[in-house]
Amino acid sequence: MFASQPVVLVTGVSSGIGRAIAEAFVAADYRVYGTIRADGGPLPNSVRPLQLDVRDDASIAAAMARLLAESGRIDVLVNNAGGSLAGAVEETEIGQAQALFDVNFFGAARVTQAALPTMRAQKAGRVIFISSVLGFLPGPFVAYYAASKHALEAYAESLDHEVRPFGVRALLIEPSFMKTRIDANSASAARSLDAYAETRARVTKGVNAAVLGGDDPKVVAAKVLAAANARTPRLRYPVGKGANALALMRSFLPAAMMDQGLRKNFRLDG
Repeated sequence: MFASQPVVLVTGVSSGIGRAIAEAFVAADYRVYGTIRADGGPLPNSVRPLQLDVRDDASIAAAMARLLAESGRIDVLVNNAGGSLAGAVEETEIGQAQALFDVNFFGAARVTQAALPTMRAQKAGRVIFISSVLGFLPGPFVAYYAASKHALEAYAESLDHEVRPFGVRALLIEPSFMKTRIDANSASAARSLDAYAETRARVTKGVNAAVLGGDDPKVVAAKVLAAANARTPRLRYPVGKGANALALMRSFLPAAMMDQGLRKNFRLDG
């Protein structure tokens, strides 16, 4: 399907899911480029570093030019770089939400835009987006994070219809809770309102426990690698504990029953 040693670009490879994805592609004998936001960031062995900030067009153009000059092609793009933002909607400044979207949504769109001309000319390529189960479910106290992933899902599905005639596919990976540092690295809403404090604390405690009991990021990496190599790929790949069940329930359960289950799971009513 691809060249003898296919080329993959993974954004955000310093830790967590991105690092695991880069390592999986190295083990599968891909030529792997991984992006970091500053020189000297830790990278897995055999990963070629590219300094790239997904918020900066010039940075993306320079990194893509270097990759193509060295390798001549790009077979797989994994849009992994992203962030999180915790807090009630009312507690969150719009500027914070815009900054999150600039990374999670527009960042992925910018890098995709840079990769598409080459993939289209090759008549082959995979654009893989690391979404979340919150890309198809609500996320109380992470509403803007969930919204950014919902937006990414709509974008990827639309993109897939556009580029399929050129041999290019867009795919979504939808992890449930993983043992990563996303909770520790999450930005917090600008304000803290007493009205939300009790419920926010319950939800945060439950989410932190779920992260501690979550899957190893390697399960996401394995799913990404499988999606990259699938002869007839699916659009969506739920992965991790409960992810497939949640996707099915979202599709088939009555809305009231789904609502009740989510409120109970997030302990929104005490």
